Amino acid sequence: MNSKERVFAALNGEPHDRPPVCTPTSVATVEFMDLNNAYFPEANRDANLNASLASTAYTQLGFDTIAPYFSIIQESSALGCDMQWEQKDNWPTVRMTNPIWKNSNDIKIPKDFLSHQDTKTIIDSIAILKKQYPDDVAIVGKTMGPWTLAYHVFGVEPFLLGTVDDPAETIKCLEKLKEITILFGQAQIESGADILTLPDHATGDLVSGEYYKRFLLELHQELVEELNVPIILHICGNTIDRMPYIAETGMAAFHFDSRNDPEEAIKTVDGKIKLAGNINNPTTLYSKGPDAVKEEVFRALNAGVQLIAPECAIPLKTKMENLLAIPEAIADWVAERGNF
Repeated sequence: MNSKERVFAALNGEPHDRPPVCTPTSVATVEFMDLNNAYFPEANRDANLNASLASTAYTQLGFDTIAPYFSIIQESSALGCDMQWEQKDNWPTVRMTNPIWKNSNDIKIPKDFLSHQDTKTIIDSIAILKKQYPDDVAIVGKTMGPWTLAYHVFGVEPFLLGTVDDPAETIKCLEKLKEITILFGQAQIESGADILTLPDHATGDLVSGEYYKRFLLELHQELVEELNVPIILHICGNTIDRMPYIAETGMAAFHFDSRNDPEEAIKTVDGKIKLAGNINNPTTLYSKGPDAVKEEVFRALNAGVQLIAPECAIPLKTKMENLLAIPEAIADWVAERGNF
C-alpha cells in the first residue's frame, strides 16, 4: 500500500496497513529550506521553490502527504491585502491595521485572482508535484474558509463585532467570501490536488460553539458539495464544544489542536468524522525530543485518531529528528500490536 492509498483508506474507513502520518497544514522548516535552497519568502511565491520545499515531507520525512501551501495568506495577497513577507525564519502575514473592505458590498473578486503570483504559485506547484508523484503520495491543497478570509479583509475585531451588531450582514459577508474559497479550491483540484485542507479559524479562543453552528455549519456543508475531493477542516484552539457540529458537515476529517484531549475528541465526534492530529507544536515538536514526540503519537493512536499529524503548521525551527519521530512512533506502535 503506498502513501496515497493509505491516506484515502484511512479517510474512507477502509482497511489499511498502518495509520498514515500527514501534514494538512505545513511541515516546512528552516532546515529543509537550507537543504533545498528554497527559502521564505520566495518559496511562498515561486512554484518551483514551493514544490521543492513541500516535497521534503515525503522525500525526507516519509510522510504520506505533501502540502505545498505553507501559510494562510496567499488568497489575501491576491485580493489586495497589505502583506508583510518577512524572511526565511518568519511566516508571512497580513497587516490587518488597514483592512481592505468594510462590508459585504465591498467584496469583489479581482479578475486576475487566479493568475496573481501568490495564488498561481500554489496552483502551479500542485501541478509540478502531481507530475512528479502522480499516484504515490496524496497532494494536499489548501483553500481558506470564509471566516478566516473575513479576519484578513475586514480585520479581526471589526468582523467579530459585526457578528454581534449585525449578524445578517455577517452572513452576507460569509456567503460572498465562500465563493473565493470555492474558486481557489476548484483551481487546485483541477491542477491535481487529491485533498483540500480548509482552515476556518472559528476557534474557541474567540467564539463559541454556537457561533460555529449559527454562522458556519451550513456554509461548510455547502463547501463539501461544491468541492469534490475529501476536505480536511482545520480549526485551531479549543474546539470540543463545536466538534458535534463539525461532525455533521460531511468533511472527510477534522484537523484538531493539542488543546483538545484526543480521547474526548474521539468520543465527541462519535465516528461521524475522521480525526487528524494532534501532536503539540510549540512544546513537544519544537522544544522537546523524539521520546516526547513518540509518547504523544502513542496517546493519539491509542485514543483512535485515524491520521497522525502535527496540530498545525509547525514552527519553522523545528528539528528534523522530532518530525522523523512521528512515522517512527507509528511503526513502533504497529509492531507492538503485531497488526493493525
